[in-house]
Amino acid sequence: MRVLVNISYQGSQFLGFQIQQNGRTVQQLFEKILKRIHKRHVRIHPTSRTDRGVHALEQYFHFDTELNIPAQQWKYAMNRALPGDVYVKDVTIVDEHFHCRYDCVGKSYRYKVYQSETKDPFQSGLKTHLPEQLDLEKMNRAAQFFIGTHDFTGFCSQKTETESRVRTLYGSKIIKTADGFDYVVTGSGFLYNMVRVLVAFLIEVGKGKREPEEIPKLLEAKDRKQIPFTAPPEGLYLERIYLTLDELIATYEV
Repeated sequence: MRVLVNISYQGSQFLGFQIQQNGRTVQQLFEKILKRIHKRHVRIHPTSRTDRGVHALEQYFHFDTELNIPAQQWKYAMNRALPGDVYVKDVTIVDEHFHCRYDCVGKSYRYKVYQSETKDPFQSGLKTHLPEQLDLEKMNRAAQFFIGTHDFTGFCSQKTETESRVRTLYGSKIIKTADGFDYVVTGSGFLYNMVRVLVAFLIEVGKGKREPEEIPKLLEAKDRKQIPFTAPPEGLYLERIYLTLDELIATYEV
Protein backbone atom coordinates (compact mmCIF):
# COMPACT_ATOMS: atom_id res chain seq x y z
CA MET A 1 0.00 0.00 0.00
CA ARG A 2 1.33 3.46 -0.92
CA VAL A 3 0.62 6.33 1.47
CA LEU A 4 0.77 9.99 0.40
CA VAL A 5 1.44 12.55 3.14
CA ASN A 6 0.90 16.31 2.88
CA ILE A 7 2.96 18.26 5.43
CA SER A 8 4.07 21.76 6.39
CA TYR A 9 7.07 22.80 8.46
CA GLN A 10 8.93 25.79 9.83
CA GLY A 11 12.45 25.24 8.55
CA SER A 12 14.52 27.44 10.89
CA GLN A 13 15.69 24.55 13.06
CA PHE A 14 16.24 22.06 10.23
CA LEU A 15 19.35 21.43 8.15
CA GLY A 16 16.96 20.84 5.26
CA PHE A 17 14.59 18.11 4.20
CA GLN A 18 17.04 15.42 3.10
CA ILE A 19 18.54 13.14 5.73
CA GLN A 20 22.14 13.86 6.77
CA GLN A 21 24.67 12.07 8.93
CA ASN A 22 24.74 14.78 11.56
CA GLY A 23 21.89 17.19 12.14
CA ARG A 24 18.13 17.49 12.33
CA THR A 25 16.19 17.06 9.08
CA VAL A 26 12.53 16.58 8.14
CA GLN A 27 13.20 13.22 6.49
CA GLN A 28 15.01 12.02 9.59
CA LEU A 29 12.02 12.83 11.81
CA PHE A 30 9.49 10.97 9.68
CA GLU A 31 11.67 7.93 9.01
CA LYS A 32 12.30 7.63 12.74
CA ILE A 33 8.54 7.63 13.40
CA LEU A 34 7.86 5.10 10.64
CA LYS A 35 10.66 2.84 11.88
CA ARG A 36 9.09 2.79 15.32
CA ILE A 37 5.71 1.82 13.83
CA HIS A 38 7.04 -0.79 11.35
CA LYS A 39 9.93 -2.16 13.45
CA ARG A 40 12.12 -1.68 10.35
CA HIS A 41 13.47 1.16 8.26
CA VAL A 42 10.98 2.78 5.86
CA ARG A 43 12.21 5.19 3.19
CA ILE A 44 10.11 8.24 2.33
CA HIS A 45 10.13 9.87 -1.14
CA PRO A 46 9.47 13.65 -1.29
CA THR A 47 8.31 15.87 -4.14
CA SER A 48 11.07 18.35 -3.30
CA ARG A 49 14.09 18.72 -1.02
CA THR A 50 14.26 22.07 0.70
CA ASP A 51 17.58 23.48 1.94
CA ARG A 52 18.65 24.50 5.42
CA GLY A 53 16.37 27.17 6.91
CA VAL A 54 13.79 26.95 4.11
CA HIS A 55 10.12 26.51 5.06
CA ALA A 56 7.27 24.58 3.47
CA LEU A 57 3.60 25.52 3.51
CA GLU A 58 2.88 22.47 1.38
CA GLN A 59 5.18 19.51 0.85
CA TYR A 60 4.40 15.90 -0.05
CA PHE A 61 6.12 12.59 0.42
CA HIS A 62 5.04 8.99 -0.02
CA PHE A 63 6.05 5.68 1.51
CA ASP A 64 5.10 2.04 1.07
CA THR A 65 3.69 -0.06 3.87
CA GLU A 66 2.30 -3.51 4.48
CA LEU A 67 0.29 -2.25 7.44
CA ASN A 68 -3.45 -1.89 6.90
CA ILE A 69 -3.87 1.41 8.74
CA PRO A 70 -6.53 3.95 7.63
CA ALA A 71 -5.34 7.33 6.37
CA GLN A 72 -6.73 9.29 9.33
CA GLN A 73 -4.96 7.03 11.79
CA TRP A 74 -1.67 7.58 9.97
CA LYS A 75 -2.23 11.32 10.32
CA TYR A 76 -3.04 11.04 14.02
CA ALA A 77 -0.08 8.78 14.81
CA MET A 78 2.47 10.96 13.02
CA ASN A 79 1.20 14.26 14.43
CA ARG A 80 1.22 12.84 17.93
CA ALA A 81 4.92 11.98 17.56
CA LEU A 82 6.02 15.16 15.76
CA PRO A 83 7.48 18.33 17.34
CA GLY A 84 5.69 21.66 17.07
CA ASP A 85 7.49 22.91 13.95
CA VAL A 86 6.14 20.13 11.69
CA TYR A 87 2.53 19.18 10.98
CA VAL A 88 0.83 16.52 8.87
CA LYS A 89 -2.02 18.28 7.05
CA ASP A 90 -3.48 15.30 5.23
CA VAL A 91 -2.89 11.63 4.43
CA THR A 92 -4.33 9.68 1.50
CA ILE A 93 -3.92 6.20 0.09
CA VAL A 94 -2.76 6.35 -3.54
CA ASP A 95 -2.18 3.98 -6.44
CA GLU A 96 1.06 2.00 -6.13
CA HIS A 97 2.25 3.46 -9.46
CA PHE A 98 2.05 7.03 -8.15
CA HIS A 99 5.42 8.64 -7.36
CA CYS A 100 5.76 11.97 -5.54
CA ARG A 101 8.77 13.12 -7.50
CA TYR A 102 7.90 11.97 -10.99
CA ASP A 103 4.17 12.74 -10.85
CA CYS A 104 4.73 16.30 -9.60
CA VAL A 105 3.90 18.62 -12.52
CA GLY A 106 4.74 21.96 -10.88
CA LYS A 107 5.76 23.87 -7.76
CA SER A 108 5.27 27.35 -6.39
CA TYR A 109 7.71 29.16 -4.14
CA ARG A 110 7.21 32.38 -2.21
CA TYR A 111 10.09 34.53 -0.96
CA LYS A 112 9.17 36.98 1.83
CA VAL A 113 11.03 40.23 2.51
CA TYR A 114 10.30 42.90 5.12
CA GLN A 115 11.77 46.38 4.81
CA SER A 116 12.58 48.54 7.82
CA GLU A 117 15.48 50.58 9.17
CA THR A 118 16.06 48.08 11.98
CA LYS A 119 15.67 44.33 12.26
CA ASP A 120 12.58 42.87 13.91
CA PRO A 121 13.50 39.88 16.11
CA PHE A 122 9.98 38.48 15.69
CA GLN A 123 10.57 38.18 11.94
CA SER A 124 13.90 36.40 12.41
CA GLY A 125 14.02 33.17 10.46
CA LEU A 126 10.66 33.85 8.83
CA LYS A 127 11.42 36.73 6.47
CA THR A 128 14.54 38.33 5.03
CA HIS A 129 15.31 41.85 6.23
CA LEU A 130 16.25 44.63 3.81
CA PRO A 131 16.70 48.21 5.06
CA GLU A 132 16.79 49.71 1.53
CA GLN A 133 13.85 51.09 -0.39
CA LEU A 134 13.51 49.27 -3.71
CA ASP A 135 11.82 49.98 -7.02
CA LEU A 136 9.19 47.22 -6.88
CA GLU A 137 7.64 48.17 -10.22
CA LYS A 138 10.98 47.76 -11.94
CA MET A 139 11.58 44.47 -10.12
CA ASN A 140 8.21 43.15 -11.29
CA ARG A 141 9.05 44.11 -14.85
CA ALA A 142 12.28 42.15 -14.53
CA ALA A 143 10.46 39.16 -13.03
CA GLN A 144 8.37 38.81 -16.19
CA PHE A 145 11.50 38.06 -18.25
CA PHE A 146 11.91 34.76 -16.38
CA ILE A 147 8.53 33.41 -17.55
CA GLY A 148 8.84 30.77 -20.28
CA THR A 149 11.21 27.90 -21.02
CA HIS A 150 14.87 28.79 -20.49
CA ASP A 151 18.22 27.30 -19.56
CA PHE A 152 18.75 28.64 -16.02
CA THR A 153 22.44 27.65 -15.72
CA GLY A 154 23.34 31.25 -14.88
CA PHE A 155 20.65 31.44 -12.19
CA CYS A 156 21.42 28.38 -10.06
CA SER A 157 24.19 27.09 -7.83
CA GLN A 158 27.39 25.93 -9.50
CA LYS A 159 26.96 22.78 -7.38
CA THR A 160 23.84 21.83 -9.36
CA GLU A 161 24.27 18.22 -10.48
CA THR A 162 21.29 17.94 -12.85
CA GLU A 163 22.33 17.41 -16.48
CA SER A 164 19.54 19.49 -18.01
CA ARG A 165 19.13 22.95 -16.55
CA VAL A 166 16.18 23.85 -18.74
CA ARG A 167 13.07 24.72 -16.75
CA THR A 168 9.70 26.27 -17.57
CA LEU A 169 8.33 29.08 -15.39
CA TYR A 170 4.58 29.74 -15.63
CA GLY A 171 4.43 32.66 -13.23
CA SER A 172 6.95 35.14 -11.81
CA LYS A 173 5.85 38.28 -9.98
CA ILE A 174 6.61 40.75 -7.20
CA ILE A 175 3.74 41.39 -4.77
CA LYS A 176 3.81 44.41 -2.47
CA THR A 177 2.94 43.61 1.15
CA ALA A 178 2.24 45.70 4.24
CA ASP A 179 5.86 45.57 5.39
CA GLY A 180 7.79 44.85 2.19
CA PHE A 181 7.24 42.47 -0.71
CA ASP A 182 6.91 38.81 -1.72
CA TYR A 183 8.30 37.18 -4.83
CA VAL A 184 6.06 34.35 -6.08
CA VAL A 185 7.30 31.98 -8.77
CA THR A 186 5.72 28.84 -10.25
CA GLY A 187 7.44 26.40 -12.55
CA SER A 188 7.76 22.86 -13.80
CA GLY A 189 10.73 22.44 -11.47
CA PHE A 190 13.61 24.34 -9.93
CA LEU A 191 17.38 23.93 -9.81
CA TYR A 192 19.55 24.05 -6.69
CA ASN A 193 19.34 27.57 -5.18
CA MET A 194 17.54 28.82 -8.30
CA VAL A 195 14.77 30.77 -6.55
CA ARG A 196 17.24 32.44 -4.19
CA VAL A 197 19.44 33.49 -7.11
CA LEU A 198 16.43 34.91 -8.96
CA VAL A 199 15.49 36.88 -5.84
CA ALA A 200 19.03 38.18 -5.40
CA PHE A 201 19.10 39.43 -8.98
CA LEU A 202 15.68 41.10 -8.62
CA ILE A 203 16.87 42.88 -5.48
CA GLU A 204 19.87 44.20 -7.44
CA VAL A 205 17.38 45.50 -10.03
CA GLY A 206 15.38 47.16 -7.26
CA LYS A 207 18.50 48.89 -6.00
CA GLY A 208 19.22 50.22 -9.49
CA LYS A 209 22.38 48.15 -9.90
CA ARG A 210 21.00 45.90 -12.68
CA GLU A 211 18.42 46.36 -15.44
CA PRO A 212 15.49 44.10 -16.40
CA GLU A 213 16.61 44.12 -20.03
CA GLU A 214 19.83 42.30 -19.06
CA ILE A 215 17.97 39.08 -18.32
CA PRO A 216 17.66 37.60 -21.86
CA LYS A 217 21.43 38.00 -22.41
CA LEU A 218 22.22 36.56 -18.97
CA LEU A 219 20.03 33.53 -19.68
CA GLU A 220 21.80 33.04 -22.99
CA ALA A 221 25.28 33.46 -21.44
CA LYS A 222 24.72 30.64 -18.90
CA ASP A 223 27.46 32.13 -16.71
CA ARG A 224 26.83 32.04 -12.95
CA LYS A 225 29.77 34.39 -12.37
CA GLN A 226 27.74 37.21 -13.92
CA ILE A 227 25.13 36.82 -11.14
CA PRO A 228 27.29 36.40 -8.02
CA PHE A 229 24.68 36.78 -5.27
CA THR A 230 22.29 34.35 -3.55
CA ALA A 231 19.48 35.54 -1.27
CA PRO A 232 19.37 34.12 2.31
CA PRO A 233 17.29 30.98 2.90
CA GLU A 234 15.03 32.20 5.71
CA GLY A 235 12.60 34.10 3.49
CA LEU A 236 11.92 31.13 1.21
CA TYR A 237 8.76 29.02 1.39
CA LEU A 238 7.77 26.03 -0.72
CA GLU A 239 4.18 27.19 -1.06
CA ARG A 240 2.36 24.74 -3.29
CA ILE A 241 2.85 21.40 -5.03
CA TYR A 242 0.86 20.62 -8.17
CA LEU A 243 0.22 16.89 -8.50
CA THR A 244 -2.19 17.13 -11.45
CA LEU A 245 -2.21 19.14 -14.65
CA ASP A 246 -5.79 20.21 -13.93
CA GLU A 247 -4.61 22.07 -10.81
CA LEU A 248 -1.82 23.77 -12.72
CA ILE A 249 -3.99 24.67 -15.70
CA ALA A 250 -6.60 26.17 -13.36
CA THR A 251 -3.94 28.60 -12.10
CA TYR A 252 -1.78 29.17 -15.18
CA GLU A 253 -2.08 28.73 -18.92
CA VAL A 254 0.15 25.70 -19.42
